[in-house]
Formats: sequence, C-alpha cells, structure tokens
Amino acid sequence: MLRKTLSLALLVITLASCNDKGSSKITEQDMKAVEAEKALMGKFPKIELDKAEHDFGTIKEGEVVETVFTIKNIGDSDLIIADAKGSCGCTVPEPPKEPIAPGQSAPIKVSFDSNGKTGQQNKTVTLTTNTEAGNETFNIKANVTPKDGKAVYVTQ
Repeated sequence: MLRKTLSLALLVITLASCNDKGSSKITEQDMKAVEAEKALMGKFPKIELDKAEHDFGTIKEGEVVETVFTIKNIGDSDLIIADAKGSCGCTVPEPPKEPIAPGQSAPIKVSFDSNGKTGQQNKTVTLTTNTEAGNETFNIKANVTPKDGKAVYVTQ
C-alpha cells in the first residue's frame, strides 16, 4: 500500500513537471492530490500556538489595537493556511501567505477595531488549514470603555 501511495505521488509530480509549456510549476490540483496522498499516509501538519488567547486589557472605544500570535508547525508536512477570519468585521487576522515547513514558525498579526464596541469584548479567529482537523481557533479579548467616559456594567 505504501509503495503504491508513494508511486502515485511521484507520478503526480512527474506529470505536473511534463506539461505542454515545459513549465515545472505544480498546479493547485496537483498539490491537492499530493496532500491527499500525505493524508493517506498519516502525514499532517500540526499547529502549536504561542498563546491561545490575548487580552488587550482596558482600552478606549475607537482605539485600534494589534497583537501577534506565533504559529509553529510541529507536524510532518507543510502547513497551509487557506483562510483566516475574525468572528466579526472588527477583528482582522493577517496570516502568512507561504506554507510553513515542519519545525518552522510564522507570525499572524491580529488587529481589533473597538469603534462602536463597548464593554467586555471576546472575539475568535478561525484558521482554515490543511491540518487533520481542518481548522484551528484562538481568541482575543478587551474591556472597551465608552468615548463619553460613562461606565459600562456587565451582567452575567
């Protein structure tokens, strides 16, 4: 089984390098096929974050604050982040565009715009990846004081 799997992966790479234009570029479809073969062999990237949450503390409404999460690939194949989304438009992640090789790390900058937000804010960032789970999440939070200086009471 392993020999057939490796042979198929080699065939995909060989065919991709022998196209009509003589280019050695591997297409997205070829990459998907290779990733599928890796999955069959149990070789997935795996994410390790330097922190699962960042607390901005108390900030004033209207401030835009930023933090950086460091993501490390502790798996067996390249980590690809296909998409990154905040739980609302006020939370904007900027993931790396290039694959992260096994053992390597990369920053993900996350900004939070507190305009129009007051009180305790808890936001989530979701990464769509080629890990076994397919997505990973982490959080940011802040206590936002209103521009007018009036207290905000949070009930539980």
